[in-house]
Amino acid sequence: MKITSISLQTRNKNRVNIAVDGEYRFSLDVFQVLDLGVKVGQEYSETDLVALEYESQFGKLYGRALEYCLMRPRSQREVKDYLFRKTKPSPDKTGKMRSGAPVDQTVRVMDRLISKGYIDDQKFARFWIENHSLAKGASRRKLVAELRAKGIGSAIIEQLLAETVRNDTTEIQKIIAKKQVRYPDVKKLMAYLARQGFDYDDIKQALEELADKQA
Repeated sequence: MKITSISLQTRNKNRVNIAVDGEYRFSLDVFQVLDLGVKVGQEYSETDLVALEYESQFGKLYGRALEYCLMRPRSQREVKDYLFRKTKPSPDKTGKMRSGAPVDQTVRVMDRLISKGYIDDQKFARFWIENHSLAKGASRRKLVAELRAKGIGSAIIEQLLAETVRNDTTEIQKIIAKKQVRYPDVKKLMAYLARQGFDYDDIKQALEELADKQA
């Protein structure tokens, strides 16, 4: 069996369609074509073609996982959960159930993403602290809980929180500025701040300082 054509896909310029003996057989990303040495005129056995189809599946899975990581920094746990979902059967466009990705492919994808630097728990935690919760106002307790839920280890969390200039006093002030209109009753506002993980003494001090400014 012979490779008779290699053509760029219309919708995805990073992938090419591979035709064998004049008929479409599978697709590869452009880097795979080079890495695997696939060329027009090259002959393969059926076993070889099945192996290339397996690489095609890996390339698709890696591409989707890479897009997921590029949307925003991701923790290892987030990506593992994402890839685990990909191993489950899912319906195709016609509604027919198709099998999920092989587990060994998800392991390969994970290893490559880590080796390429697309997954780094320390970078993710720094992003989360500096850009996610910090912009909205968040207590240290809430940040720790969120990061732990994302699978970040205590050592990384403590290190990065120690490096940041944030503190609960200024974070409370941010939230009060945003939520004071919604919670005109002081007791309800205090209860809301407590649910966000702030200590009672810090809440009381922040509200007293606000009252002094408004007096």
